[in-house]
Amino acid sequence: MNTLYITLAIITVFVLWIIFEYNRLVILKNRTKEAWADIDVQLKRRYNLIPNIVSTVKGYASHEREVFEKITQARANAMGASNLKEKGKAENMLTNTLKSLFAVAENYPDLKASNNFLELQQELRDTEDKIQAARRFYNGNVRDLNTKIESFPANLIASIFHFEKMNLFEIDNSEDKKPVEVNF
Repeated sequence: MNTLYITLAIITVFVLWIIFEYNRLVILKNRTKEAWADIDVQLKRRYNLIPNIVSTVKGYASHEREVFEKITQARANAMGASNLKEKGKAENMLTNTLKSLFAVAENYPDLKASNNFLELQQELRDTEDKIQAARRFYNGNVRDLNTKIESFPANLIASIFHFEKMNLFEIDNSEDKKPVEVNF
C-alpha cells in the first residue's frame, strides 16, 4: 500500500510539474505576442505621421520629388514586410529615408520655423523613442521565452507541445554607432 501512495505522489508531482512548465511557457509566449503588438501600434503611428510630414515638406520644397518617392516606397515596404527580418530591414530603410527628408528640410529656413513641421518632427521623435522602448520590451520577452525553451527540463515540455523560439526584432543602428566627427 505504501508503494502505491509513493507512486501516486510521484506521478502527481510529475503531472503538476508538466502543468506548471506548460503554463509558464504559455505566459511567456503571450507576453511576447503582447510586446509585439506594442511595437506594431507604434509602427502604425509612425506610418500615419509620415504622410503628414511629407506633405508639410512638399509645401516648402516641392521640387525634391526623389526624396518624397523614396520615403513613400520605404513606408510601403515597411508596412508590407511579412516577417521580423524583413520588417527590421524595411524599418532601417525608412529611418534612413526620413533622415534624408530632414536633411532636405535643413535647406529651407521657413520650413524649419513652421510650427506644423516642428510639431510633426517632435511627434515623430516621440514615436521613435516609443518604438525603441517597445522593441527593448519585446526583445526582453523573446529572450526569456527562448531561454525557457532551451533550458532543461523545460525544453522537454516545449518540444512535446511544439513551442518554438521567436526572433528578436533588430534594427540596425550602425550609423548611430559611428563616432561623431568634430571639426574645429
